Amino acid sequence: MATVTQGFTTEDIEYAKPAGKPLLLRFFRPEGRGPFPAVVELHGGAWHHGDRLQEHNRHEALAERGIAVASLDFRHGVEGAYPLGVADINYAVRWVKSRARDLAIRPEVAISGQSSGGHLAMLVAMKPKDPRYVAQPLAGGGDASVRCVVMSWPVINPLSRYRHAKRGLAAGGDWAKDLIAGHEEFWKTEANMADGSCTLILERGEKVATPPALWLQAPKDNVHDYRDPESPFDGNEPQRFVHAYRKAGGEIELVYFDAPLRWTSIAPSSPQAIQAFDRIAAFLKKHLG
Repeated sequence: MATVTQGFTTEDIEYAKPAGKPLLLRFFRPEGRGPFPAVVELHGGAWHHGDRLQEHNRHEALAERGIAVASLDFRHGVEGAYPLGVADINYAVRWVKSRARDLAIRPEVAISGQSSGGHLAMLVAMKPKDPRYVAQPLAGGGDASVRCVVMSWPVINPLSRYRHAKRGLAAGGDWAKDLIAGHEEFWKTEANMADGSCTLILERGEKVATPPALWLQAPKDNVHDYRDPESPFDGNEPQRFVHAYRKAGGEIELVYFDAPLRWTSIAPSSPQAIQAFDRIAAFLKKHLG
């Protein structure tokens, strides 16, 4: 049964202005005094679509469950070509943490995202001190470390998914065209895709942070849940990442819901969506205190 206990307010706040471009976040503040547990939220869209308003049903559901949400706009596509968009998100995490008192939130936060946003959430969480991602200075300092990560159907391995889409297009799958375009606009090269692949980072043995993580996934999702024929791992990409994350010392749950792709977005009042929102809220509260 859903645990919906309180109302909330919303506010749009400018958090950065890289290269003269204002970047906004929409802040969902639960009613009450706080301080509230808080999560920084990243939209999906194959790294070249979407904005902070895209997953509002999810954000509202979390705010109703007593969790503050900072949903970001960040540079994507050509404008945010790697690593610029990642640097925006790293900065936003630091900015939100630095303003914990003003926002009535606890000083440590979580990060979450859907599809390409899920990938970016994990990348920022794993490498909070990467010099390329910390390129935008913040008055007062601070770091972008997070307490936990929630991913919904993340594109966890950009290089693998790019080649998967290319194979799909060669086989006549029009579904792959937009995905390929998104990869090429944001990543530019396969070398960058490999550099920013959370799976390959772990398989290369890089030393990274491994905060507790939750992965929500629908079955029969050929866009996010497929086997990479170029990998020796005997399983699909979600299982491959989970194996590598645990091997690196991380704690991660991979939870499948008997629901259609993007069910929390397309059917936010469905029983499966309510269960997912409850599961996310419980996970965040467990790790944020």
